[in-house]
Amino acid sequence: MNQSADFPVVLQLFFTKRLIAQRRASRHTIASYRDTFRLLLQFAERELGKRPSEITFDDLSPTFIGAFLDDLEHHRHNGVRSRNVRMSSIRSFFRYAALEIPQHAGSIQRILAIPRKRQESRLVGFLSRSEIEALLSAPNRRSWLGRRDHALLLMAIQTGLRVSELTALCQQDVVLNRPAYVHCLGKGRKERRTPLAKSTVSILAEWVREEQPPSTQAFFPNARGGRLSSDAVQYMVSKYAAMAGQMCPSLKSKRVTPHVLRHTAAMELLQAGVDRAVIALWLGHESVETTQIYLDADLALKEQALNKTSPVDARRRRFRPNDELLAFLKKL
Repeated sequence: MNQSADFPVVLQLFFTKRLIAQRRASRHTIASYRDTFRLLLQFAERELGKRPSEITFDDLSPTFIGAFLDDLEHHRHNGVRSRNVRMSSIRSFFRYAALEIPQHAGSIQRILAIPRKRQESRLVGFLSRSEIEALLSAPNRRSWLGRRDHALLLMAIQTGLRVSELTALCQQDVVLNRPAYVHCLGKGRKERRTPLAKSTVSILAEWVREEQPPSTQAFFPNARGGRLSSDAVQYMVSKYAAMAGQMCPSLKSKRVTPHVLRHTAAMELLQAGVDRAVIALWLGHESVETTQIYLDADLALKEQALNKTSPVDARRRRFRPNDELLAFLKKL
């Protein structure tokens, strides 16, 4: 690349040449990278007083990138996990930039050396059976929106689909004949088919018979017939969780998100005795080891293990030292 090429040109090439043409990244990956650089450019405009198209690689020093990451945490109140996701996007870009503009290699290497921030490993959140029932009973099924939301929540809990997979479903992706299943293209462009329970099939069959808005292709459309956004599903789940909390108080202390519904599907399988390898296939995990988080969170499974052990005799007894003569004989 010509020596005069600078940040705006390289950034556009990173998206068009590297992500789209060479890596064929999914739209979700591209959206994540896009949002990272929108935030970075907005921060640069505020701090440097420059329009995004005027920013150069000299402006993007390791100190500046560090300040941006700190701003995400302190002013946008992003967690450590979100901070690390943004840092991963920035690293990917600068690895590409190092090949295109070697004159900035020294500064780029210092940016790539910025470490990921360590985070606490928390137990995954999931819903108990009574909490599931309360959540599913929250939508008002006398309305079109209530029936759609009930069907979506039920599918999320039974299949464990990611929110992006749920919103991308088309009418032809859900097969209700025997064997009934839902087909999706998941993370890493991996196709998978997830079977549907009879109770889920009956609810989805009722939903399919509903009168849908014109030009509807999405299986769970919005009121105008288009696709639901991830934010809309997040809002929906939070709204019904708050309503269900009035009937099931334990929900009030939980942060219920679409991903918690995915964890709930995995925990239901685990507690039913399904092998970890099958759960990994069900959820579309890259590795069986990813399902270890569900074993860590399953207290009931640990209690079963405890019941198989011999308990320590913890009765209070007075300590008595060994008799001197017995001690002598023991040493012989």
